[in-house]
This record gives sequence, structure tokens and C-alpha cells, in this order.
Amino acid sequence: MKRVVLVISSLSPGGAERVLALMANYWAAAGWAVTVYTLDDGTQPPFFDLDVAVQHRPLGIQGDSANIIVALWNNLRRIAVLRKAVLQSRPDTVISFGEKTNVVTVLATLGLGFKVIVSERTDPHAHKIGRLWDGLRWWAYARADLIVVQSQAALCYFLPEFRRNAMVIPNPVAMPSALYSERETGSSPSSIIAVGRLSQEKGFDLLLRTFARLTTLHPEWTLTIVGEGPLRSKLEALRDSLNLAGRVSMPGLVKNVYEYLARASLFVMTSEFEGFPNALCEAMACGLPVVCVDCPGGIREIIKPGENGVLVQRGDLDALAEAMHRLMSNATERQLLGRRAMDVSSAFSVEKVMRMWEKVVQ
Repeated sequence: MKRVVLVISSLSPGGAERVLALMANYWAAAGWAVTVYTLDDGTQPPFFDLDVAVQHRPLGIQGDSANIIVALWNNLRRIAVLRKAVLQSRPDTVISFGEKTNVVTVLATLGLGFKVIVSERTDPHAHKIGRLWDGLRWWAYARADLIVVQSQAALCYFLPEFRRNAMVIPNPVAMPSALYSERETGSSPSSIIAVGRLSQEKGFDLLLRTFARLTTLHPEWTLTIVGEGPLRSKLEALRDSLNLAGRVSMPGLVKNVYEYLARASLFVMTSEFEGFPNALCEAMACGLPVVCVDCPGGIREIIKPGENGVLVQRGDLDALAEAMHRLMSNATERQLLGRRAMDVSSAFSVEKVMRMWEKVVQ
């Protein structure tokens, strides 16, 4: 029986967390022994459901540090606690998620003889982690057995000697089989949806300002922004200042985003950078037409402009407004793009992506 340990900071809402939960459940269903170690204390239960066969063990070693001395002590403790936990699990392979967790995991497993795979979960060109952590990342990744990135764009960040020990594995796209017919019969003809953490890099302020420019032209259209985060109050204030209170809803975290995607007719993504965005792939798999800012990350490995979606130049609000206006005005084009977008469900299917993971784990 294959034994795998997965390490991540927590199982809170997020793309990396969703992918880890999917991987853990997939392998548990296949009869593997799967243990998930999180650095948090487990006070908050996992946002994503785990199979009963998956062992989830919070280690209680997460937290902020007041200064560099405390930070050093906390990280030494994290390394020691994680090392002991991994030894108890006796895995064949350890897979960690997220750059800082990757560093801690490599340090914790030095000399143990287990295969260690580190997984980058965003575009390192745009996501800055500080000079110290960046230096530690280079040191740690040189000692990992494999580096996994989500896109060719992310792979290009690494020096050639690192690329030789790296592999691109995209995120899997999981979708209920009956979803598309549900969306066709139940969707509103005038509904835009966006999904993501309410944080600066998602660019929801730009989306609100752009939508405000189109409300007179499209008085029947509404916007729903699904997600939660530190900018909620600022985004709500901006929404209200733009007189959009009756047109824009922000329902917060939802367990099943597909229920919202099924009722929408257009998906818009305005991120400053991405890794391999789950929300975009899930929207496309539902048959939604998409308008997406051409930001750093794996976007162009998902969207073929004009064929299965619309890309607009980063920072060009006029182009974003024009693209949204065009699709809001043209149901035929929306349907055509939506049908073509559904191909992502086969291109990045769970079975295909998990075969890629199993090849590197074996």
C-alpha cells in the first residue's frame, strides 16, 4: 500500500487547499494511506471535505512572530515537530504545498530518506515572499527530489538547473456531471459572476468600477462576487459609493460554488496575478463564457483568446469594459464561447491530472 504525506499551512478556503483535499480523497479512495499535516491548530475545521480514510493531523505550529529572534525559534520548532510527525507516518513520499511550507518541509525531512516533492501554488514572478524566504527557497528546492509548478510560465521563473528537476502539473477540474444542463435551464440571462478571495491581487475594485460604467447600458444585469477576505468592508463601501448596492451581491464563502456558477451567464476575472486559477477553470467547465485580464500566471495555458474566452490587456479598463459590454450584448457569442470553454473539463480532468501526480510519486 502506498503511503503519502501531504503538508500545507491549513485547510482554509483557497485554491491550494482545494487541490490538496481532492488529491487526498482520490488516493484514499484508491486504497492509499494518506496523512494530511497542517501547521494550524485545527480550531477551524477543514473547509473542504476529507474522506473518512484520510488522516488529518493539525500540528499547532502556525502563527506570527513578533521579531526575527522569535521567528527563528518558531521555525526551528516547526521543523522539529513536523520531522517527528513525518517519521511517525513512515511515508513513501512527502508532498508540500506553498513556498514557505515547502522550505520548512525540506528542512524537516533532511536525511530521512523519504521522497520529497515541493509544489509551488502561484506564479513566483509576481508573488513576492521576501529576500530571506526567497533565498531559503532556492536552497531548499535544490535539495528536494522534485519541484512541481502549475504552469509553463511559473516554470520559467526557475534557473535552468532547477528546471531539470521540475515538472508542470496543472490543477484538476472536477465538475458534477449534470451541471451543464442545470446551468442551461436555471441560469439568469443577465448575471455576471466573479470568484476569489477579497484581497488586493484579485482586482475586484477594478471589476466594480468597470461594471458601474456599464449599468446604464445594461440596466438588467447584476454582479455577484463570491468569496471572503480582508477587503470586504472597502469593497462594500466602493460598491455603495458607485450606487451599486442593488446590483452587486457579495455572499461570502460558499461550500458549493457550482450552485452560483450554474445561475450565471458570464464569468469575469480581474486578477493582478494567478497560479492556475481554479475558479476560472470551474466556470469554463460549467459552460460559462469568460472575460479575463491577461495577468501573469497560467492564464494563456487555459484560455485561447477568441476561441474559448476573451483576454484583455492588464490595466486597460476601457478594453475590459468593451469586452464585458460585447458579451453582455450578444447571447449568441456567449453561448459559442461557453460551449468551447467546456473543453477544459477534459484537458484538465481529475483522472488525467492525477495520473501525472502518480507518475512522480511512484
